[in-house]
Amino acid sequence: MIEMQPYLHRLLSYIERNDYRGYDPYDAMNSPLLRLVGSTGRWTRVGLTQFLRRCPINLRPILATAKGHNPKGIGLFLWGYTKLCVLGRRQCYLNAIDHLLDLLEDLRCTGYSGSCWGYNFDWQSRLYLRPKGTPTIVNSSFVGHALLDCFEMTGVARALDLALSVPDFILNDLYRTPWAGTFCFSYSPTDMEVVHNANLLGASVLLRLAKYRHEQASVEAGLRSLAFSMRHQRPDGSWYYADTVRQKWIDSFHTGFNLQALRFILKEGYAGEYASAYRKGVQYYADNFFLADGTPKYYHQRLYPIDIHAPAQAVSFFSGEGEKYSALTDKIAQWMLDHMYDSRGFFYFRKGRFLTNRIPYMRWSQAWAFHALADYLFSQVREREYCEST
Repeated sequence: MIEMQPYLHRLLSYIERNDYRGYDPYDAMNSPLLRLVGSTGRWTRVGLTQFLRRCPINLRPILATAKGHNPKGIGLFLWGYTKLCVLGRRQCYLNAIDHLLDLLEDLRCTGYSGSCWGYNFDWQSRLYLRPKGTPTIVNSSFVGHALLDCFEMTGVARALDLALSVPDFILNDLYRTPWAGTFCFSYSPTDMEVVHNANLLGASVLLRLAKYRHEQASVEAGLRSLAFSMRHQRPDGSWYYADTVRQKWIDSFHTGFNLQALRFILKEGYAGEYASAYRKGVQYYADNFFLADGTPKYYHQRLYPIDIHAPAQAVSFFSGEGEKYSALTDKIAQWMLDHMYDSRGFFYFRKGRFLTNRIPYMRWSQAWAFHALADYLFSQVREREYCEST
C-alpha cells in the first residue's frame, strides 16, 4: 500500500492555485494566431493541433493561448473531491464541490435537449470539426457519472439535478448507427462516428440514471447500445477502439473506459449475461497492458509513448476490483509516481523512449491523476476499514 496523502495534497495545492484552469494538448485553435492560420482548411488545423500536442516545449504563452476550464476536467475533479469528502467530510472539500458544480452549470452546452458538455476549444479530427462547445457523449457521460457519485456519496442534491437530463441529450440529440437489432450512439451531434468506449459510456450513464427518471426509454436504449459493443468484443476479451480500417487499434485507457462502463451497468443489476465477458475483459486488461514492474503500455503490442491516461485509468479502475488486483494496482501507482510526477506537485503528459513531455496539462494530466489517486486512497481506506471490522 502506498502512502498517497502527501502526493494528493501537493497535487491539490497545484490544482487549486490555478483554480482548475490550464492548457490542453488539443487547444491549438484557442490561439488567435493559430486559429487564423487554421481557417485555411481542415488539414492545416489537424497539422497545427498535432504539432502543438507533440511539441515538448509549451509554446502556448507565446501564442497568446489562454488557460481555460475544461468541462471534462472539472467533472474529474468533482469525482475526486467526492471520494475525499466521503473519507473525511471537511468543509474545504464541500466548498470545492460547490465551486465545481457552479462551473459545470456555467459550462453546460446550450441549445440541446438536456445537460451536456463538450470541450473549451475547437477540435479538428481527420474527419470532423467539432467547434468549441460541441457536446460529446464521452464528456457528458464522465460528468454524469461524477455528478451521480457526488449525489449518492455526499447527498448534494444539486449534483443529481444537473445529471437528471443528461439522458435527454443522449436519447434525442445523438445519431444512432443500427446493426442487427442493436445500435451505436454517435460521438457528438455533428458526426456519426462508431466508437465503442463512447457508446458504452453513454449506455452506462443511461442505465445508472434510469432509477431516478422512472422511465423505460433509458433502459431500452442503454441495453440496445450496450449489446452493440458487447457483440463487437473480441474472443480474447478486448475491443478495437472502433471497427473502421483506420481505427482498429487496442489501447490501454480506452479498454479501461469500456470496462468501467460495463462495471457500472453490472452494479446496477443489468445485463448479467455479460458478466463473464466482463471478467474476460478485465483479465485481458491486466495481462496485456503492463510490464512486470507496473510500467503501463499504450497499446497492447507497444510500450511507447506512455500517456498519463494509461496509468491513471488503470489505477482508478483496478482500485475498484478488490484484492485480486491490489498488487498490480500498487505497482502501476508506484510507477506513475516514480516516473510521471514532478516534485512541484503536478504530473507529466507523456513519456517517450528518449524524451518526457513535462507540460502540466490540467484536464489531460492533473484531472486524471487526481481522479486516480483519490480512487486509490478511497479503496485502500475502505479495504482497511473492512479488514479491521472483520
